[in-house]
Amino acid sequence: MEHINEWKVIITGVAAAVSAALGWLVVAFVGCMALDWITGTMVAKSKGEWSSAVARQGCWHKIGSAVAVIVALIFDWLIATILTNIPGIALPFDYSVFLGPVVLVWYIVTELGSIVENAGALGAPIPAFLQAAIKSLDQAVDGSDTRD
Repeated sequence: MEHINEWKVIITGVAAAVSAALGWLVVAFVGCMALDWITGTMVAKSKGEWSSAVARQGCWHKIGSAVAVIVALIFDWLIATILTNIPGIALPFDYSVFLGPVVLVWYIVTELGSIVENAGALGAPIPAFLQAAIKSLDQAVDGSDTRD
């Protein structure tokens, strides 16, 4: 703990650089993924069910989520490039990004739901209004309930 201030500077600097380059939604997404992984690991260890194979599968899942976000951001760039460089193609509004933020919000809401489930599995009382808010956000973003 003697180097706590140095760690704070490093973490703050990395978060600031990432958010400046990619935006706060990306920082929130990465933070939620990390918190979900940490709390999921804690749940598995508390139940004596931790497995490196399951942890590895979870890491692959997280990497797949990140790839989906990258693909959405590339699509946004591609659509903006097409609209800017091909004459005759126009939308009735200015397009900069759409898919990337929507995909990021969808994953963030999914991660938040998983974090709350993990907190409950660790014994924390989860307020009904928080569960309802996450379920409502999930339905609003996805159009359906993805968790049972």
